[in-house]
Amino acid sequence: MVRFDLRTAAADVGVDAVAAELRRLDPDGTRMAKVFRATFDQLYDGQHTGRYSVDQLFKTEKTHFGTLIEINLQREFRLPDGGLLDFNIVGLEVDCKYSHTGAWMLPMESFEQIILVTEADDQRSVWSAGVVRVTAENRRTSENRDRKTGLNSHGRSQIRWLHRNAPMQPNALLQLPPPVVGEIMSGRSGQARVNELLRRATNCRLSRNIIATVAQQDDYMKRVRDNGGSRSALRPEGYLILGGDYFVQRDIAAALGAVVPEPGEVVSVQVVPASPLDGVRINDEWWRLAGPNEQIDRPAPVVPR
Repeated sequence: MVRFDLRTAAADVGVDAVAAELRRLDPDGTRMAKVFRATFDQLYDGQHTGRYSVDQLFKTEKTHFGTLIEINLQREFRLPDGGLLDFNIVGLEVDCKYSHTGAWMLPMESFEQIILVTEADDQRSVWSAGVVRVTAENRRTSENRDRKTGLNSHGRSQIRWLHRNAPMQPNALLQLPPPVVGEIMSGRSGQARVNELLRRATNCRLSRNIIATVAQQDDYMKRVRDNGGSRSALRPEGYLILGGDYFVQRDIAAALGAVVPEPGEVVSVQVVPASPLDGVRINDEWWRLAGPNEQIDRPAPVVPR
């Protein structure tokens, strides 16, 4: 005769209900991805500090990341406070846990409760979120000095992953070689640094926060525009700077075969004259992406809006 454990069955129902509600609120993970990106940028505060990496944060700031994720997820999804734990989701108590490494620390108040486990890697531009109940079978028997423990291997296998290693907006400064970033950040003015960023970080998505981090000025987006900004300064070198806030510029990026900027981003590419057979029409002329080390002898076209 098979024994039916009502407590275990109810636990599974609760985890499934919380997971289903979070999937309903964010089917493709777009909203959570934005929360993780915004939380990294909030902690870096690049516009005022020039920081762009977790390694540059103080230990206390790294610890604070989990608190910010909890706060920012609650704001984004308008989740009610729990009576005992962080959130109330479909009438159930849910604790929110974050770890840069996936080693979530679980206090005694989370035992037998549902937790939302989260992690993110800004270097790889990925994040994960899942739901699990902290049962005796799912947690380690050992504890640290604060009487906290973690999930055991069985517990990790029981996580209902909402999204696993899902993409988030990339951090371009982490994708460039460190010596190149050093050269970009060594510019004597915000305009000089932004110019060098757009020279060196070509054909990749550059967010407003990346530009703010490099410029370290209040009017950082002005550094990108025409009339003294990078668009006019780099045009003689063949650079075309395309913004994701304009459909026509996104279409040009796609037609050129370049990375397409999302709203709030720009993509810098070098272009050379082309024929109608292999080029893209921009302001009644034909252009294509420049090849590696290709000679640039004509200014890039004025970008249309």
